[in-house]
Amino acid sequence: MGAPTQFAIALILCAAVLHAVWNALVKGSADRVITLGLINLGHGLIGAVMVVMYLPPAREAWPFIAASTFIHYFYYGFLLVAYRFGDLSQVYPIARGVAPVLVALGAQFFAGEVLPPVAWAGILIISVAIGAQTFGRRGARINASALAAAVLTGITIASYSVVDGMGVRASGNPLGYIGWLFALEAISTAVLLGMRWDKLRDYSMKNYLLGIGGGLISALAYGLAIYAKSLTSLGTVSAIRESSVIIAALIGVVWFGERPWKLRMVSVVFVVIGIVLLATA
Repeated sequence: MGAPTQFAIALILCAAVLHAVWNALVKGSADRVITLGLINLGHGLIGAVMVVMYLPPAREAWPFIAASTFIHYFYYGFLLVAYRFGDLSQVYPIARGVAPVLVALGAQFFAGEVLPPVAWAGILIISVAIGAQTFGRRGARINASALAAAVLTGITIASYSVVDGMGVRASGNPLGYIGWLFALEAISTAVLLGMRWDKLRDYSMKNYLLGIGGGLISALAYGLAIYAKSLTSLGTVSAIRESSVIIAALIGVVWFGERPWKLRMVSVVFVVIGIVLLATA
């Protein structure tokens, strides 16, 4: 595939903004396991509607749906372990920063996508800018277990990103593929909420609404990203989508008054440069 169209870039940027918004909504959740289960419940609700509205994907796409669902279990596990040993501001940029490079490599190996040098430069710039949110801070230290879990989380993100990219292209019906993928999130919802069954009664209505609302926004964000994978290269989609980390950092500065802000602004500049390079590759 050639350089991404303006429409594809717009879809991916919308996905990145929505991804940052739902992360901001659930940032202060009382229980991450319950919140993750509620987010998946939001996915399942969207998926159930789409399954009814759209035709199912082609038979060739079902192995990819099964593989993506399976990989997501490891993603949730590694993510929860990473958050147990490390802070969100440390873990999240690492997991999201390594993903674009791994997706581009995976797409080249499994999907035959060979990116030009300019596109690789854009992906590497975006990945470094994202990772700098953790390692660019003075005195930044991270627990070894959190670092390992964050890297493994990034590997699973790259894995399901490549699988879904190949699956949606084989589906013949991107919306049907997205619908069934989300509908199967109901399985992980039952597992995650079952782990906290004794605490569900005491969970506040506000947190329930934040979790499910975050899930609806998250589903729309990833649905747009999957659809964009049918339009342009997987590495391009991943790199621009993971710029949500920088958008979330900006939300933190403007909305929550978080500091320091200078490193975040420098990262924003480099992410923009990376996106421009990808758009012109």
